[in-house]
Amino acid sequence: DKLNKYGRPLLGCTIKPKLGLSAKNYGRAVYECLRGGLDFTKDDENVNSQPFMRWRDRFLFCAEALYKAQAETGEIKGHYLNATAGTCEEMMKRAIFARELGVPIVMHDYLTGGFTANTSLAHYCRDNGLLLHIHRAMHAVIDRQKNHGMHFRVLAKALRLSGGDHIHAGTVVGKLEGE
Repeated sequence: DKLNKYGRPLLGCTIKPKLGLSAKNYGRAVYECLRGGLDFTKDDENVNSQPFMRWRDRFLFCAEALYKAQAETGEIKGHYLNATAGTCEEMMKRAIFARELGVPIVMHDYLTGGFTANTSLAHYCRDNGLLLHIHRAMHAVIDRQKNHGMHFRVLAKALRLSGGDHIHAGTVVGKLEGE
C-alpha cells in the first residue's frame, strides 16, 4: 500500500558496490536506479557508518535521491535505510532521523543488532508509520549447520512475530543457498 503499486511484482535492488562509495555517489546510484524504473533500492547489510560514508550523510543523500526520482516519475519510490547500530539508542536515533526525512522504510540486521533491538525498532516503526525490513545477515551461523541450529523458516517466523514487515529471505537457487 505504501508504494501504491498493485497487480505486478515490486522491482528493487541492493546498491553495489557494497563499500567504497561516498555518500553523494551512493545517493546518485540510488537516484539512477529509482529513476530508471525500480520501485525501491536498499542498503547492503555492510553499509552502516564507515569513515568514507557516515550514516547521516547517506540518509540525507538517499532521501534527496528518493524525492527527486518520485518528482520526475510521478511514482512512489522507496529506499531501505540500514538503521542497524552498535547500541539500541544509536539505532533508534537513526530510525528517528529516517522518519524525520520522510523515508517510508528502514532496515535492521536482526542477528547483528539482536532480537530485542529488532522488537524495539518494530514497535517504533509501527507507532510512527515506518515499514521495517529485516535483513538476514549472519543467518548461516544458525540455520546452515548440519549438526545444530534451526531451519530458516523458524527464524523468519520469529522475526515476523517480533514485528518485521518483511524479511530478506534469499533466493530459491544461487550462491546464497545450499551446496
